[in-house]
Amino acid sequence: MLSERERERYKRQILLFGEEGQEKLKKSRIFIAGAGGLGCPISLYLAVAGIGTLTVVDRDVVEQTNLNRQILHYDRDIGKKKTVSAGEKLREINPDIRVNVIDTTIDETNVLRLVGNADGIVDAMDNFPTRYLLNEAAINKKIPLFHGAIRGLYGQATTIIPGKTGCLRCIFPNAPPKEVFPVVGVAPGFIGMVQATEVLKYLLGSGELLANRLFLWDGMRSHGEEIAVTRNPGCMACGTMRKRTRKKP
Repeated sequence: MLSERERERYKRQILLFGEEGQEKLKKSRIFIAGAGGLGCPISLYLAVAGIGTLTVVDRDVVEQTNLNRQILHYDRDIGKKKTVSAGEKLREINPDIRVNVIDTTIDETNVLRLVGNADGIVDAMDNFPTRYLLNEAAINKKIPLFHGAIRGLYGQATTIIPGKTGCLRCIFPNAPPKEVFPVVGVAPGFIGMVQATEVLKYLLGSGELLANRLFLWDGMRSHGEEIAVTRNPGCMACGTMRKRTRKKP
């Protein structure tokens, strides 16, 4: 049940989806991989929307070069663990939610344990090897993966529903080369808002998700377009090839 404090806090959005919808958000648990350019705006807006439990995982410390885009970290936080910095701000902006922060590197030995009983996984990473691990975890746990990525003033987003949509490996069979890419803060801000919106729609069961649709944003032209996505039966992550491999002793 919502407290009077929560009813007042969420009054404007309760007008949109009612107390029942707000209670759904309060009961929800979302796992956010990354407290950087994408993770900061995503976690911030999910926190103020009233997601009951947010778990944020990151291993880095705040550097001065982060400050043009990672909006939960301030100049005074330089040298501090990103999880500590993000946790402080999220708890301050909404003390009515639970914020768990974990300072570790996501790898194949811990990803399932870290995700735990989350209702969804948010991909706020900057590298595809870790994204593929999150994709595998989502498939394993049968929960959605909310993918987002940016470069410069460009970005992309999609929502992956295991068993219903193409997975991340279906869309991107091979990881792009690792690079230090340019980024302007508005790009992760924009794509992060798309991802956060997808999370809310999924939890509330409303609207039309970016399922089997890869949204592409061109900030240089303020233009968006979509690419249709389909499941690949031969996908090593979610396809029939994976199923055949699992049957081997």
